[in-house]
Amino acid sequence: MIIKHLDQVVNTKDDIDTPTWNSRRLLLAKDGMGFSMHDTLIKAGTETWIWYKHHVEAVYCVEGEGEIEVDGGEVYPIRPGTLYALDGHEKHWLRATKTMRMICVFNPPLTGQEVHDEEGVYPLLAEEAKV
Repeated sequence: MIIKHLDQVVNTKDDIDTPTWNSRRLLLAKDGMGFSMHDTLIKAGTETWIWYKHHVEAVYCVEGEGEIEVDGGEVYPIRPGTLYALDGHEKHWLRATKTMRMICVFNPPLTGQEVHDEEGVYPLLAEEAKV
């Protein structure tokens, strides 16, 4: 069994802070669950170009407001209670009008140190899972 509290992640190597988002990585590949789970803040007034070329992601908004614009022009509002799943590796813009707190799940799981490259992609990194 794995028990963690957000306080155990904040201000550690698993707390990745960028100019547009802050991802507190709760479960990672090393935890052996087959997915990773993140408590992520999308900062108010920002937009981020994202393309999960190697991953699928499900996102559930628990706080804040914003929108996701899928490459091709479709725009969907995000508010608490909104879930979106990028099951087709959709390229997209993520924008926050008010800081959004998102619970994110990735498959394959992240190792914890990924950040978006110039294409908005997370690299596919491998890490040993616990046995």
